[in-house]
Amino acid sequence: MSTNEVRSSDATVARVDMKFEVVVIPVSDVDRAKEFYGRLGWRLDADYDNGDDFRVIQFTPPGSGCSVIFGKNVTAAAPGSAQGLYLIVSDIEAARDELVAHGVDATEVFHDAGGVYAGTDQPYLFGRLRVSGPDPERRSYRSFVSFSDPDGNGWLLQEITTRFPGRVAGDTTYASVSDLSQALQRAAAAHGQHEARTGQHDANWPAWYAEYMVREQAGEELPKRRLGRDRHRRQRARRALRVRDMPAGLVAGLCPAAAFACGTIAPCVGPKYPYFVSRVV
Repeated sequence: MSTNEVRSSDATVARVDMKFEVVVIPVSDVDRAKEFYGRLGWRLDADYDNGDDFRVIQFTPPGSGCSVIFGKNVTAAAPGSAQGLYLIVSDIEAARDELVAHGVDATEVFHDAGGVYAGTDQPYLFGRLRVSGPDPERRSYRSFVSFSDPDGNGWLLQEITTRFPGRVAGDTTYASVSDLSQALQRAAAAHGQHEARTGQHDANWPAWYAEYMVREQAGEELPKRRLGRDRHRRQRARRALRVRDMPAGLVAGLCPAAAFACGTIAPCVGPKYPYFVSRVV
């Protein structure tokens, strides 16, 4: 499966917002399912019973904009037939630990086999072959954990920390304190590398963190490369010779090509004089 960036063919066309909010889960025992999803720590939004032949229950996972519903006479689908339900997390191992702590029989963390899609394992996004452990490079989209509810409806956790470009629109938001904390930790680690490259303390680190986190969530180019170019420009500026209030003859002695008074920053032409002249008097 290709993970190349794919964008809408016409992003300028106005669209009506359509927010995906509910998934129906077919279950055989409503109370058992309610106990299971409640044990996960999901928010119980509704439990409506008309007292006769209809009951509907709604749960919402922490930080999710989409909910699940199940109940009596809610769907004609066979119990346990809902498969491939994905829950996105920012730390796959922490999320698995939480499931296990709640008594869920979750698999070990696994990743794909790098382009091998045939196999005997339960199917998931990248085929039917699961390799033990998280993705070796810890790439977004590539690490998973699976589990099922008592009826066999299949869920997968998928770790995503950086989305592909264009996948997130609007304001930068974090679904939980944990997600925000982990995003700050990633920004801190990247900023530490940035300071190591520049060899200087960055007093404006809040702005650097903010830009990094916004770009990371939007799937845009992270500031590392651009800031690397900024660093090069700053180094060049520090090497520059700014001539101020110097006699024209002295300027000519330093750089013959610069014995003029233009009042602007102009590069010297000779490879022997990699300087800038700002003003000659």
